[in-house]
Amino acid sequence: MPYRTDAELPPGVKDKLPAHAQDIYREAFNNAWDEYKDASKRRGNESQEEVAHKVAWAAVKQKYDKIGEGWRPKV
Repeated sequence: MPYRTDAELPPGVKDKLPAHAQDIYREAFNNAWDEYKDASKRRGNESQEEVAHKVAWAAVKQKYDKIGEGWRPKV
């Protein structure tokens, strides 16, 4: 279930992250969705969707820090 636009992202993503971070999340999710299609590439029993969300959050955290309830670009 790749996301075509940021508007399709889950509420916890689109309502919390700045626009640029949403772009990062969407692109990382979509790439991971394709990369981990094959269950043998995933660890344990995680679903394709679970892995894609983890990869997407990791990508956001490389560029943004969570400060309180908000997200700010890393300096």
